[in-house]
Amino acid sequence: MHRYIARANVDHYIALLNGDDLTPDRRSAITKMLISEEDGLGHDLEQLEFFEHRAAAGRKRLEDVTHLRDGFAFGTPERGRAEELLVNIENLQTLLEDACHRLRRKINARGL
Repeated sequence: MHRYIARANVDHYIALLNGDDLTPDRRSAITKMLISEEDGLGHDLEQLEFFEHRAAAGRKRLEDVTHLRDGFAFGTPERGRAEELLVNIENLQTLLEDACHRLRRKINARGL
């Protein structure tokens, strides 16, 4: 049951961090909660698969937001908001990719 709740929390935090309506302080707090949940999930292949799936979805989201941003003219408010969203998505993607790398290292260190 703990893993189910932790995974639901991870998905909830990712959804919040994908938005563009968070203050920097709130974004930082949610990021810390995401990292805490990640650390508590364990370090096995099942968790690696979970985070790799989230990272793959994040790469797709990053691509989509990049295309959205590129559709707006330079200097417009819409492009500015899209650029801010893109930075947030890039930061989240870095967290997800780092989680995958950490899990892979831990799994490889103890052997399969």
